[in-house]
Formats: sequence, structure tokens, C-alpha cells
Amino acid sequence: MSRTLELTEALISRRSVTPDDGGCQALLIERLAPLGFDCETIESGPADFRVTNLWALRPGKGGKRLMFAGHTDVVPTGPLAQWQSDPFVPTHRDGKLYGRGAADMKTSIAAMVVAIEEFVAAHGDRCGGIALLITSDEEGPAVDGTVKVCSMLKERLAQRGERIDYCIVGEPTSLSTLGDMIKNGRRGSLSGKLTVHGVQGHIAYPHLADNPIHRAAPALAALGAVEWDRGNRYFPATSWQMSNIHGGTGAGNVIPGEVVIDFNFRFSTESTPESLKSRVQAVLDAHGLRYDLAWTLGGEPFLTPIGELSDAIGAAILAETGVRTELSTTGGTSDGRFIAKICPQVVEFGPLNASIHKIDENVEVASLDPLKNIYRRTLEGLLL
Repeated sequence: MSRTLELTEALISRRSVTPDDGGCQALLIERLAPLGFDCETIESGPADFRVTNLWALRPGKGGKRLMFAGHTDVVPTGPLAQWQSDPFVPTHRDGKLYGRGAADMKTSIAAMVVAIEEFVAAHGDRCGGIALLITSDEEGPAVDGTVKVCSMLKERLAQRGERIDYCIVGEPTSLSTLGDMIKNGRRGSLSGKLTVHGVQGHIAYPHLADNPIHRAAPALAALGAVEWDRGNRYFPATSWQMSNIHGGTGAGNVIPGEVVIDFNFRFSTESTPESLKSRVQAVLDAHGLRYDLAWTLGGEPFLTPIGELSDAIGAAILAETGVRTELSTTGGTSDGRFIAKICPQVVEFGPLNASIHKIDENVEVASLDPLKNIYRRTLEGLLL
């Protein structure tokens, strides 16, 4: 059995549904400490939602520093009866390894650790610094995980005059074959809860009421027609989408007193949260609505332009698999948005993402060691 596969199976075997780490990080510390890593466990959050974070650093012999980042927590399994095998018992079928977290993202973490072991064994006396930032709060609220550690590191690095030069987040980014896509940025996420007020009344006497659904409809159509921006070389145009509309009392003969609309922006670096808020409110005001609007910023966009890190990991992918990778900023948010605050070059790269969060999540066994080798080749390309 390959060492990457062995560690992947050991991690899958640990039940680590957010925020529970399940002992995964302790296992990583056992592997990293003998390599000269200073390992620090940082717990955060309330007693009923305790998050475990690992910050591990091997300072190296000067030069650049590369950080690997990821999460040991996984999403809930869903109905166990629908799984072909126990989601926390790593199981092999038809060349694939099944288990919750197999693709998202215990395989990546295992590949990172084994890549580091091989790299340090070969070059440890003359290489740059290596770090790992691992959390158990990525799949959940993400308020006591990577964001907390990055806040701590920002102050610590500033005090010491140090920096992290590169970061690879092990999110599953590949589409149809290992290495065909890496993420060099992510769109921002801005959500709004709009409450449009009217006057409740009998549906047979509309002149005695004020229907907020009728009031809101033209404004919503106008918002749907706005060109928020055109995107740029790296990002698609900003998208505004409604996710929920709720109005009414449940009775068929009552005009409701309010209607509530949930919506979300996935926005590019061509827009800011402030500009989007201002433009939405201008549309609502132009339609004469009486409304309340509450905003939630899920994350700002981040972008790593083509440069040393993307070139190094692209070269590693090509050398290992023969695949010419594609840079992309599509998809949801990730912890990369927090890491970008302390690191100038952040990319995401990992195994195929087709089965993530699904019943019978899996990863191709044949991809494990190539993934490990890509991580190791990237270390060689940047830290030697």
C-alpha cells in the first residue's frame, strides 16, 4: 500500500463532522513533529461548537515559505442507508476509495503530508520554510477556523518581519482528470434579505390594502436585468440571483402585509460590496418601495495573477500527468479568501470534485500518488 493511501484511509476512518476533528490533526502532528515542525493546536469557539486548528511550521534555511492549507472536517453523511458502505470505513470498489471526506479533502491532506515527508528527507538541510494550516471549521460557519488563525498569524508575522510567500489549498478542483483545473481565485459572496412592506387586507378589497408582492415584482425584474459588471480576464461577470421568496399568510383570500426575498451576489473584483449595496438600494428606492434590507458578506473575492506559484504548480502537473492545467475562479467560496489576507499568492488544487458532499463520495486510487508527487514537485520548484 502506498503511504499516501495508508494515511488517506486513516483520516477517513476518523469521524470528523464539523466541528469535530476526530483526532485527525493529532495524527498529522505525529507525522510532522519528527520532521522538525513546530506544531501548535489552537482551539476556538463556544463549548458546544469547539473548533480545532493546527498551525505547523518548519522554518527552513531561509528563502521562501510555502504553506499548505486544508480542513479535516467533513459534511454530514446524509442517509446512511443510501451509502453502499459505511462512510467512515474506507472501502475499495472498482479502483475507487469510498468514504466521507475522500475527495473533500482528506486525500489532499494525506498527499500534502507525504509530499512534505519525501521533500524534507531529500532536501531538508537546504530548503525554504514549509507550513500547514489545518482547521475543523471549513464546512460549517467558518468563523472559528482559518479566519481566526490567519488573524493571529497576520499579527505574529508582522511582529517578526516574516511572511508566507505561497499557499496551496487542497480543495478538490479537478474536473475530468487530475490536474485539468486549479483555482487561482474565487468570487466574493454577498447575500441580502429584503423585506418589502405593504398593508394586509382582504383580497376582495384591494383598495383597502397594499400588496407588497405587486410592489416588489417590478423592482425584482429590474434587479434581474442589471449588468453589474462585465468581469475581467480572470472572473466571469458578477451574478445576482434570488434564492427564496416568501409572502402570504397561507390563506387564499388575504393580501399579505410583507414579502421577504433572499438573494445573493457572486461578484468579481470589478465590483465591491459597497458598490453592489448602493446600486441595489438605488433600484429599490427608484420603485418607491417601503423596505428593510439586511446584508451578509460571506467573503470578498481574491485573485492570484499568473506568476511563480501558478507557474510552478502548472509545471508540476504537466511533468507528472502530461495535462496542461486551466486557471479558473469559478465555484463557491473557500478558506482561500482568508489566507489571501496574509499571503500574496494563493491557489487551490486537489483531486476530482465530482462526488464531493454526495452519497458514496470517492476518489480514484490511481490519482493519490500523482497528487502527492505534484505537491512535492511544486515544493521542489519553489523552495530549492
